[in-house]
Amino acid sequence: MTLGNDILIEMYRKMLEIRRFEEKVSELWEHGFIPGNIHLYIGEEAVAVGTCINLRKEDYITSTHRGHGHCIAKGGDMKKMMAEIMGKSTGYCKGKGGSMHICDETIGIVGCTGIVGAGIPIATGVGLAFQIKRTDQVCVCFFGEGSTNTGAFHEGINLAAVWKLPVIFICENNLYAISVPISKSTLVKNIADRAVSYGIPGVVIDGMDVVAVYEAVKKAIKRARAGEGPMLIECKTYRFRGHHEGDPSRGKIYRSEREMQQWEERCPIKNLKLKLLKENILSEKEVEKIENEVITAVEEAVRFAKESPYPSPANVLDDLYEIL
Repeated sequence: MTLGNDILIEMYRKMLEIRRFEEKVSELWEHGFIPGNIHLYIGEEAVAVGTCINLRKEDYITSTHRGHGHCIAKGGDMKKMMAEIMGKSTGYCKGKGGSMHICDETIGIVGCTGIVGAGIPIATGVGLAFQIKRTDQVCVCFFGEGSTNTGAFHEGINLAAVWKLPVIFICENNLYAISVPISKSTLVKNIADRAVSYGIPGVVIDGMDVVAVYEAVKKAIKRARAGEGPMLIECKTYRFRGHHEGDPSRGKIYRSEREMQQWEERCPIKNLKLKLLKENILSEKEVEKIENEVITAVEEAVRFAKESPYPSPANVLDDLYEIL
């Protein structure tokens, strides 16, 4: 498949936005501006961008504890995201959700969740709603390989398969569930091999190649919109940081220096940049311009967040609901 230059440039810009945003979040966390834990998406940008660039505004995604990249790729406002992460009232959830619970239903971000695997049955429910309403919307469900050993994975995918729901299940296999390597928790070689037990297609792709992700997801979306049901796509990827910020030495306790270097050499942003330059799609000056624009946007997001107020204690019970 030959992609237009505009799409390649947009994918590069979006991946760069995620990388610079996450680097700034790490810096702010180190300086005490961010409460709680944060789980960065650095290294995995190709999965979110290659997927979401296929989606329409009205399509939905469900995300994870490592969700900043998904939100930016789906069109999230970096100012509102940064404010939410810093616990400010101008954030997406008025500062009450924090890093792991950003949502914006107006652009199809159903919500991130810190509970491993929780987004899978939620995505199935969203797909069922689309089917009942008879729209051609789709829902993309992001989850890590650790989620595939939970009951939610089996229940969600099984129902989506049985009812032929318009859901694309994206497994971001970064090889480690916190510090446990997949080789110690899962016997099958590929997570996508499990698709056969649900009677749906399963494919394995290079999650460090944004074009490969784009092409695989495009096919899955076309299939889902046509009413042919879900698909399981496993993206082999890698997080360049630790499980969370504060994970000693970026996880070198359970990962080797050699392994980390090998994956970092496959950086999706660096490699797409080289492709754009080599094929004269962008010049060095144009690449620099994009970089400067992205840095400026991230700095504006930080400024907005820092200048925003914290939620008032008087509003602590606002937006809470009880089901009777």
